[in-house]
Amino acid sequence: MKDTELSVLSQPLQLCCSDPLTGWYRDGFCRTDEQDHGSHVVCAVVTDEFLSFTRSRGNDLQTPRPEFRFPGLKAGDRWCLCALRWREAWEAGVAPPVVLESTHRKALDYIPLDVLAEHAYEGE
Repeated sequence: MKDTELSVLSQPLQLCCSDPLTGWYRDGFCRTDEQDHGSHVVCAVVTDEFLSFTRSRGNDLQTPRPEFRFPGLKAGDRWCLCALRWREAWEAGVAPPVVLESTHRKALDYIPLDVLAEHAYEGE
């Protein structure tokens, strides 16, 4: 990982999750490159409401897809979400909590910091 990878808090980007292994690079970090058209940069703690919402939009995150090294998610899992999908969920009132330290600053191209901060994960 490049030293220049920063979170929305302008601090070094922290690991989002290694179990299940998330991220565009499947290295646990919500970082991106020009090939990642979805911009998987928001580290979220998914909820049942969000999982139902994203399934209704054609993106089933619950069904395992081993061919893509994807175990399927359940409520409480951390996952690097597409910034625009998170924003769409926020607009629909079902945005999952966000781990700010693990959310890449690229998310600010799509979502204002104050909106992300309002949804900051208060867990562990």
